[in-house]
Amino acid sequence: MRLKRTNIEEKLSQAKTRSGNPNEILQEVYRILQEDEEKESQIRKNLKASKKVMSNRFNVNLLETGKIYHISQIKEICINYRLRFLDTRHFKGDIPMEAISKIKHLEKTHNTELQGLKIIAPSKLFKLKDKDDPLLFAPIGNGYYYLLHKWGNDLHPLRKLFMWPFKSIINLTLVVLLASYFLSLLIPQGLFSRTNNSAQFLIIYFFVFKSIAAVVIFYGVAHGKNFNPAIWSNKYLKC
Repeated sequence: MRLKRTNIEEKLSQAKTRSGNPNEILQEVYRILQEDEEKESQIRKNLKASKKVMSNRFNVNLLETGKIYHISQIKEICINYRLRFLDTRHFKGDIPMEAISKIKHLEKTHNTELQGLKIIAPSKLFKLKDKDDPLLFAPIGNGYYYLLHKWGNDLHPLRKLFMWPFKSIINLTLVVLLASYFLSLLIPQGLFSRTNNSAQFLIIYFFVFKSIAAVVIFYGVAHGKNFNPAIWSNKYLKC
């Protein structure tokens, strides 16, 4: 005698029939989906809220220590890589669904409602949509923040080097001096005089330096640029 193969879908259907009224099951599913939608809507509302919150009510025993950062560490990274650390309401990019899901999970786990969330991201992401490496944080208190989610692409490996001139006026001056020196070397000797000497090179170097410095100052003033320590947490300054 050949045994009939088991149809799992039929078994599931039979189990559902035994568990209760199909209409009651449908109503329960609808209620769960509605609550989930309302929760997601509230989270997105909190992300756009202007309310200033310095801490959230976390269960410390449930936090991952590897995701806890102090404001001094965040400041250091923002200055080194010319990033900003601002409230989520200033963020112009899209918050991915995965981040919303993590917030919902944390709120349920810690029995709280997360507010005062902040994002580390390049300045352009606070002005227009892009996809470079945002990090979402929630304040814990006493200057500590909890990393909720990271999405997008990683930063360019040489970004720290490229942003080094913008850390201070001294760094920028050193870069301009160095650039002026190499440009002066490219100018043919004897172009302005029949004799080649160090005095002529110094004069050429001086004029090249003035030219580059003038362009840098004009660009900085015209576009409202500022140095990394001044912009990392400032929502008003351009960069």
